[in-house]
Amino acid sequence: MSSDKFLRGAMILTLAGLMVKVIGSVNRILLSRLLGGEGIGLYQMAYPVYLLLLAISAAGIPVAISIIVAGFLAQKDYANVRQVFRVSLRLMACVGAVLAVCLVLAAGWLVDAGVITDVRAYYSLIALTPAIFFATILASFRGYFQGHQLMTPPAVSQIVEQFIRVVTMVVLAYVLLPYGLEYAAAGAAFGAVPGSLTGLVVMGCFYRYYRKQWQVEHVPAAELVRSRVLIKRLLLLALPVSCANILVPVTSSIDVLLVPGRLIDSGLSVEQATAQFGYLAGMAQPLLLMATIPTMSLATSLVPAVSEAFALNKWQIIGQKAATAMKLCCLITVPASVGMWVLAEPISCLLYGTAKAGVAIMHSAPAICLLGLQQVTTGMLQGMGHTNLPMLNMLIGIAAKLVAVLQLTNVEYGIAGAAWATNINFGVTALLNIIALYKFSIRFSWLSIAKIIAAAAMMGAVAVEAHVLLGGASPALATIAAMLAAGISYIILLPLLGVLNRQELRQLPVVKRFFK
Repeated sequence: MSSDKFLRGAMILTLAGLMVKVIGSVNRILLSRLLGGEGIGLYQMAYPVYLLLLAISAAGIPVAISIIVAGFLAQKDYANVRQVFRVSLRLMACVGAVLAVCLVLAAGWLVDAGVITDVRAYYSLIALTPAIFFATILASFRGYFQGHQLMTPPAVSQIVEQFIRVVTMVVLAYVLLPYGLEYAAAGAAFGAVPGSLTGLVVMGCFYRYYRKQWQVEHVPAAELVRSRVLIKRLLLLALPVSCANILVPVTSSIDVLLVPGRLIDSGLSVEQATAQFGYLAGMAQPLLLMATIPTMSLATSLVPAVSEAFALNKWQIIGQKAATAMKLCCLITVPASVGMWVLAEPISCLLYGTAKAGVAIMHSAPAICLLGLQQVTTGMLQGMGHTNLPMLNMLIGIAAKLVAVLQLTNVEYGIAGAAWATNINFGVTALLNIIALYKFSIRFSWLSIAKIIAAAAMMGAVAVEAHVLLGGASPALATIAAMLAAGISYIILLPLLGVLNRQELRQLPVVKRFFK
C-alpha cells in the first residue's frame, strides 16, 4: 500500500507538471504576440530576480518540511506534525515579508547600478513583490501535504495557480498596453500575485478539509519540539536544497557565457554561433526538461516515502523504494533518450520546422536519462536527510561541465561538444549520488537496467526502420508513426525480456486494475 501511495503521488505530480507546462506554453505564445520582443525583454529582466528570491526563500522548504513531517508521522507523533506546520508557517511568513520589502527597497538600486539595464523594468520588479510573500507561504503548505504523501492538493494548487497567473498576465498586458510597454510588462509580471494568492487559497481549502481527518488522529506528544529546534532543523535541511536550486541558473549561465564565444573561436561567425546556441538552448534543452517532468515528480514523491522508512530505521523498505524508483526512472528516460537520439532530425523538423537543430537534439538526448538519474538519486538522499550531499555533488558536476565546455566546444565537435558538456555535468552528479547511496548500502538491479537498455535499443531500431519505410509519405506523419511504432514495440519487449512481471505491474496506478 505504501508503494502504491508513492507511485500514485508521482503520477499525480507528473500530470500536474505536464498541464502547467502546456498552460505556460500557451502563455508564452499569447504574451509574445501582445508585447513583442521589447515587452518580453522588459518582463524577462525582472522575472529572474523574482525566481532567485524564491530559490532563496522557498525552494528548499517543501523538501525540509516533508522530511520532518514524514518522520513524525512514521512515529505517529501527530502533535509534533502540527507543531512543524505552525512553526514553518510563521517562519515562512516572516521570510516572505522580509524578502518582499527587500525587493521594494532594492528595485531602484538594481536599476541605478545598471544590474537591470532598462529603467522601464522597475515597474515589473515592483509588481512582483507581493508574489514573493504569498509564494513563500505557499511553499509551507505544499511541503506539509507532501510530508503526508498527499500529492493531489499541491498538484491542484499548481495547476490553478498557473491558470490564474496566465489569465491575469494576458488580460493586464492587453489592458495596460495603450498606456505604455513598461506598464503592460508590469501588468504581465503582476500575474504572479493573484496566481500565488489563488494557489494559497486552494491549499487553505484542502487544509480545512483534511484537518477534520487529522483531528481524529490527535494524540498528545510526550513533548513538543521547541520552535527554535525546529527552525534550526528546517534551515539545516532547506539551505542545501535552496543552494542547489540557485546553482541551476549558474549551470545555465555557463552555456550563455562560454558556448557562443567558444563557437566563434572555432571559426563560426557571430550570427552562426548565435544560431547554433539557439538550437541547443532554445530547442534541444526544452525537450530535455519536458521529458524529465516524470522523474522530477518521482523524486518529489520519493522524499517523504524514504523519510518515513528512514525514521523507523526500515532499511529494507528504503532499499525497495529506491530500487523501484531507479527502475521506473530508467523505464521512462532510457527509451526517451534513445528515441530522441535516433529521430533527432525528424523531431526537429516536426516541432521547429527546421532540421538544423537535429545535431543539438541528438547529442542532448543522453541528458534525459542522466538528469533523470540525478533527480531520483537526489530524492533518495534527501529522504534520508542528507540534503547537503546532492548539493556538493552538483558543485563537482558544474566544475566538470566548465572544463568540458572549454575542451569540447571546438572546431572538431562544435555545438555537439557543448551538448556533451551538459551530459557530463548530469552524469558526474548522478554517479556521485549513486556512490553515496552505495555507502548507505542502497543497491540497484543493474541486470534489470541492462534489459531496459536492450529493449530501448531494439525500440530505436524499430523507430529508424519505420521512419525509413514511411519516408515517402508526409514527413510529419512518418515521424509520428515512427514514434508510435517505437512505443508499441517497447511496451511489447518489456515483458518479453523479463523487465516487468505481473507483481510489479500490480503496483502501478491505473495499470494495476488490469492485473488483479
